[in-house]
Amino acid sequence: MATIEECRSALDKLSDSMAGADGDVRSAAALDRSLSCHVTDLDVTFVGRLRDGRITVLDTVEGLPPEKAEIRLAMTGDDLVAMVDGELNFAKAWGSGRIKLEAGLRDLLRLRKLL
Repeated sequence: MATIEECRSALDKLSDSMAGADGDVRSAAALDRSLSCHVTDLDVTFVGRLRDGRITVLDTVEGLPPEKAEIRLAMTGDDLVAMVDGELNFAKAWGSGRIKLEAGLRDLLRLRKLL
């Protein structure tokens, strides 16, 4: 089972990858939205912001966050690490329900380019 530190590191790596992307991927990640990533097996949520193609983690809370973020992810720690390392296909994991992504319709349409 991935640790909180490994999950945080994976989010930092994902942020670096998104910031270094170009084209459609870069424009899809160029939103300014509140973001949460609930690591279900650790029952911890990373709360932050997606802005200018980067993820900034502002806080780590136990359980679900007190406020609902505009973009919400939920998955196990192992799935988060595997996805960022390229060992787990996001689209397939999302389609099977292994990873949950909730956002407004417009955001989902933009984020699909990241898939």
